[in-house]
Amino acid sequence: MTVKKAQLMPTFAYDGVDRKGVKIKGELPAKNMALAKVTLRKQGVTVRNIREKRKNILEGLFKKKVSTLDITIFTRQLATMMKAGVPLVQGFEIVAEGLENPAMRDVVLGIKSEVEGGSTFASALRKYPQHFDKLFCSLVESGEQSGALETMLDRVAVYKEKSELLKQKIKKAMKYPATVIVVAVIVTIILMVKVVPVFQDLFSSFGANLPAFTQMVVNMSKWMQEYWFIMIIVIVAIIAGFMEAKKRSKKFRDGLDKLTLKLPIFGDLVYKAIIARYSRTLATTFAAGVPLIDALESTAGATNNVIYEQAVMKIREDVATGQQLQFAMRVSNRFPSMAIQMVAIGEESGALDSMLDKVATYYENEVDNAVDGLTSMMEPLIMAILGVLVGGLVVAMYLPIFQMGSVI
Repeated sequence: MTVKKAQLMPTFAYDGVDRKGVKIKGELPAKNMALAKVTLRKQGVTVRNIREKRKNILEGLFKKKVSTLDITIFTRQLATMMKAGVPLVQGFEIVAEGLENPAMRDVVLGIKSEVEGGSTFASALRKYPQHFDKLFCSLVESGEQSGALETMLDRVAVYKEKSELLKQKIKKAMKYPATVIVVAVIVTIILMVKVVPVFQDLFSSFGANLPAFTQMVVNMSKWMQEYWFIMIIVIVAIIAGFMEAKKRSKKFRDGLDKLTLKLPIFGDLVYKAIIARYSRTLATTFAAGVPLIDALESTAGATNNVIYEQAVMKIREDVATGQQLQFAMRVSNRFPSMAIQMVAIGEESGALDSMLDKVATYYENEVDNAVDGLTSMMEPLIMAILGVLVGGLVVAMYLPIFQMGSVI
């Protein structure tokens, strides 16, 4: 219910006069008209006319969604505003004006409205759980309670920026080969449907038996021409089934997480990314003054992998019974020795957050290097796949012509 209310918060168009008697008009998101009037009155606006703005159905369908990048930009801009001495509510206004995504602008104005109505920043963020997770809200709440919201927002901004950069690196490694292979498959289908039939008509006029390889390609082309719609339905059904299973089945998602870690090349990349996320999240929460047990609970969800989520929750249980973090990590048998040794040094020296931060930086660099290496390695492999698909078709089509030449 909270998510739906946040998403469907109405917008009210108003006109009136401000404290200086100047006529003004604008729009304000609020839960209801009464709250909108109260908010405007607090801003010194005497309302003459106010009405709920009707939403365009088509606009809602094609409205750009709020992305994690939008949240990262919002956090950094708000942290910069507060560092410059701009009051929180005014900071919301300035940030909202500079946002390009209308959906994110509505979220910021909604948070501003909640804060103006007397809510704390953290409780206002909790009205939008689809955009701000528990970790984000907890860190902001910690900053508000300690009176260091400016410092905490800067720390959260750094955390979000690092996390977003890491995510983009992983996406870069996955997207490049997938995009090229998809394009190669599309080109192959076009050749099979449009080009091969032309050669097929030419071959039929020869009246001779075709080579086995050429005959196989011709048969595939015939099948694709007759049953192309079945192939499209099967592909769409597989993709839709995969997405639905991933969305609805926890067992399926857990199986995917386990499989991802076992993949020959990508598995190591995902493993390093998980260690980097674990270290970065734990460093940020622990440095913010969050107790280690609570910090581990937040960190478990941030790993984005069920294997490591369970491992971190087991570490949390061990730490709660009095064990040292480094010993609990060693017993889990899920973390590299370098990370465990750095944590041990951090615990002994009282600089755990600093050591975890160094571990995070190290593995983020490792991910960066792995992505570059993977891209370099995938390029010749992709060229080989393209050569087999497209080159194989060309050879199959010209093979009968070569044989005729040898006979002549």
